[in-house]
Amino acid sequence: MAFKSFQGARKQQNTTESVNLKVRDYMTTNLITFRPDQSVQEVVVALIKHKISGGPVVNSNQELVGIISEGDCLKQLSESRYYNMPLDHDNVEKRMATNVETIDANLDVFDAANKFLQSKRRRFPIVENGKLIGQISQKDILKAALSLKGENWNSTTKGGS
Repeated sequence: MAFKSFQGARKQQNTTESVNLKVRDYMTTNLITFRPDQSVQEVVVALIKHKISGGPVVNSNQELVGIISEGDCLKQLSESRYYNMPLDHDNVEKRMATNVETIDANLDVFDAANKFLQSKRRRFPIVENGKLIGQISQKDILKAALSLKGENWNSTTKGGS
């Protein structure tokens, strides 16, 4: 017994054009960064002023040494109230996270999206030649996905007509 396809003739996909959505093309390069010796209070002011939830901490050579977030600042605020300490007694170096995951600037944005899902992080710094060159956030990945405007979601091919 023969089977009939009721889908009709299949359109051949054009696999010669590839979607090249790299982290490098969507990362933020104009970053608000912090120094290890800054007070946590200065960080709080910057986070509120720039409407960001955290940022990379760099040394004088622009080398990534940590990340400070709203949560890190909240811990300091809570403890300072509990121990009746002034807000400016703590610095970034004491509060920042030092176990920082980075992401490669040449990584495909869909692979970066998977890394976000696996790690539950909100941002990844991008380091090249030991220097901080940018940062990619979940929102940046969403912007990259929107740039496809209905194209095939496969990161290596576009759907042909």
